[in-house]
Amino acid sequence: MKKLLLAAIRTSKHYTLLVFTVSAMLLLSFSSQLEMFTLGILSSKGADFFTLFGDPNKSGIEQTITLDEVKEKWAQIEGDKKGAISQSDANVYLGKQKTNNPLQRLMYSVEAKFNFGGKNISALIWLILVVAIFKALGLFFSRYMTQILAIRVSRDLREQYFEHIQSLPMSFYHKYNIGALSARVVGDASQIAQSVNSFITNYIQAPFQITASLIGCFLLSWQLSLVIFAGLPLIALPAIFITRKVKAFTRMLQKNQERFSSVLIDYLSGVQTVKIFGMENFSLKKYREQNNEMARIESKTAKYDLLIRPILHTITSFCLATVLIFGLYVLKMSVSQLFVFCGLLYLFYEPVKKFTEENAVIQKGVVAAERMFEVLDLQPLICDKEDAIELCSFSESIEFDDVWFRYGNEWVLKGVSFTVSKGETVAIVGTTGAGKSTIVQLLPRLYDIQQGEIRIDGTSIKDFTQKSLRRQLGFVSQKPFLFYDTIASNIAFGKEFSKDEIEYAAQKAHAAEFIESLPDGYNTMLEETGKNFSGGQQQRIAIARALIKKSPILILDEATSSLDSLSEEKIKQAIQALHGATTQIIIAHRLSTIEHADRIIVLERGEKIAEGTKDELLTSCPQFTLMWETHFATSGLGSTS
Repeated sequence: MKKLLLAAIRTSKHYTLLVFTVSAMLLLSFSSQLEMFTLGILSSKGADFFTLFGDPNKSGIEQTITLDEVKEKWAQIEGDKKGAISQSDANVYLGKQKTNNPLQRLMYSVEAKFNFGGKNISALIWLILVVAIFKALGLFFSRYMTQILAIRVSRDLREQYFEHIQSLPMSFYHKYNIGALSARVVGDASQIAQSVNSFITNYIQAPFQITASLIGCFLLSWQLSLVIFAGLPLIALPAIFITRKVKAFTRMLQKNQERFSSVLIDYLSGVQTVKIFGMENFSLKKYREQNNEMARIESKTAKYDLLIRPILHTITSFCLATVLIFGLYVLKMSVSQLFVFCGLLYLFYEPVKKFTEENAVIQKGVVAAERMFEVLDLQPLICDKEDAIELCSFSESIEFDDVWFRYGNEWVLKGVSFTVSKGETVAIVGTTGAGKSTIVQLLPRLYDIQQGEIRIDGTSIKDFTQKSLRRQLGFVSQKPFLFYDTIASNIAFGKEFSKDEIEYAAQKAHAAEFIESLPDGYNTMLEETGKNFSGGQQQRIAIARALIKKSPILILDEATSSLDSLSEEKIKQAIQALHGATTQIIIAHRLSTIEHADRIIVLERGEKIAEGTKDELLTSCPQFTLMWETHFATSGLGSTS
């Protein structure tokens, strides 16, 4: 429950809205009490003979009234001394009797004041109209304000969640899959919003309405009010049991929804592979298993969700029948008073019944809040130092000094050391799993190393702010990220670049030739993940994005892997044109991309085994020679050594 409340008040700007919401709910509760009081007045036909002339201390069907008793009270009741008693006179008299309860006296006084039982029909109409408008305003504003608060809470949670997960290290994304993260940001935030709505209703409006109704019931008849306390345990016990069941099944359901989302995303992402292998039935079977399991848990949750209402309806109906019988035939209450009492009893039991129903929604929100705060409470492992400085330029070198790094318990890099001077083009090669891509992910601090040090211009990269460090880097990965927007926006990537700058970067990346042939040119929209363009075209757009930054350090991680030979040759020309002006670190399997590199670093199983020019390595490093000859033999180009 604490997590759910924290979600509602996590942002200070919700406080004012919360105050207005609570005020609107209190207005609704007060208007409901006023409505019951008004119905009592409308149902009153005035005092009967025994109520007016009888002894209030006597009750029962054997009560008798003598003529002398009538004459004695007649003089007290008669208002205008004209030998007749009006209904208004009777109401004034009864409104002053201390033997009546305060609520009865108030009802009689109001009836006498406005003469509802006489010819003052306009006052009766105005009373009904005012109470109806008051109740309508209370209903609208209480529901509207709670909905607005819930919407704002959901919106801000989604924003905070997305902002927070962007601050978490890459290791976080290894632990959680996309389906789980997307389910939490959409489904859990929405569930929390609904639960906040129910929480406000249950823990703010309900207590006020229950208290006010209970006071009204006791003012009318303390004997009848005891029925309420008899019914409460009958409501509480099944409510507690059902709430626990709902919470347990909700936790199971949300975990299953994560798996379901993951399965769906996996098969939609790999639909081409599924079709090529003709495994539609296999994927359908996996999907059906998760779908059936979710339906099974949903059925159990629905059973307990819906079970509470019939139980509470039975209990409250029994209590209401008891009140009617006891009030009419034992306490001899008037119909109007009993009408008001039953109305107040309804106002008492209704929030109690809703409490048990809404509590199921609240428990779902509690589980959702626990899951969302499981992520929100994670602290970024990679943080800027308090005295971190800005990296404004790159002027000397990049140094990897005895760098060790591991994922979990497996060391990926073991004591790697090398230096890249300003303006140099350095290539890193090795077999799959040698640690090549890890090196270029450590430089922008996507991960932090366990041992050793990485320095830029003699200063540890941990001493720089992450943003300033990454501003100095242009990065092109093996799998380019392209979002749903125009080509121009994808190249600019959130920065304010001019049209000329965007076009120039596209030309340098050899992307302009296909972009300018499109009907909408640079304003052409990319579909989801850029699937309306080939892999080579996507990669060239990504390269243009890196080049437009004009960063002094350019990292290419398998950047030409998706390009055809012609496109690769053009990218090689673009890379060579940057030689000397930009420091380049190139990761490549296709060795033809790096034959003009100043130096080549060879990795094997996380260790640097050789370093030198292409010609030096061909004579001194058998592993590199084997990779070189195998590559060119496979590509049919022959060795260029």
